[in-house]
Amino acid sequence: MFAAMRRDIQAVFDRDPAARSVWEIVLLYPGLHAVWMHRIAHALWRNQFKWLARLVSNISRLMTGIEIHPGAQIGRGFFIDHGMGTVIGETAEIGDDVTLYHNVTLGGVSWEKVKRHPTVEDHVVVGAGAQVLGPIRIGAHSRIGANSVVVKDVPAHSVVVGIPGRIKSRNGDMPEPEGIDLQHDRLPDPNTELFRHLTARVVALEASMAHLRLSDDRSTADAWVESGGSHI
Repeated sequence: MFAAMRRDIQAVFDRDPAARSVWEIVLLYPGLHAVWMHRIAHALWRNQFKWLARLVSNISRLMTGIEIHPGAQIGRGFFIDHGMGTVIGETAEIGDDVTLYHNVTLGGVSWEKVKRHPTVEDHVVVGAGAQVLGPIRIGAHSRIGANSVVVKDVPAHSVVVGIPGRIKSRNGDMPEPEGIDLQHDRLPDPNTELFRHLTARVVALEASMAHLRLSDDRSTADAWVESGGSHI
């Protein structure tokens, strides 16, 4: 238990440059409080003390503004930065060293009592306001851009941006950073890429049209010469 707590504290140091001391983290970080209270609630849930687990979960929500269902499975080194408005559903599964920002939802899209919430693999970063919905899988080392809405599986080492979320492979887009990757601001912009592609197409079409006009002018001139200068 204490090893897990130390890892949770270290996760804050690793991912928040504003953290200055252990006591500051332990006493003043609501994201950490929410994680620790969830670990208590989840242990109660697994041992069939479900009403008490829900009570602990609701107290945690009142204290931190973060709602984590006690049935959710959360790995080691989980960090919720700021955290206000974050919601994690009952059947969500979160791997190790995952980072969520505020107003993130790991939500369900079904009323049936089945697996209905996302599975988030190790070392994933989910930007502020993102909605990850349904029993989908977010591959390891992926990043979800702020305010994205993700409803489909995401391969490992990908970035997702937009509504609905568009999957962009990292291959060649940006270097893989060393250590923990928090650069969820450095994501490709699909709209910019679309306009760049359309602009290139327009330039190519204009060049083709100019070439055709030039060819047509030459054909007209040749025909005029062949006709001895008479009107064509």
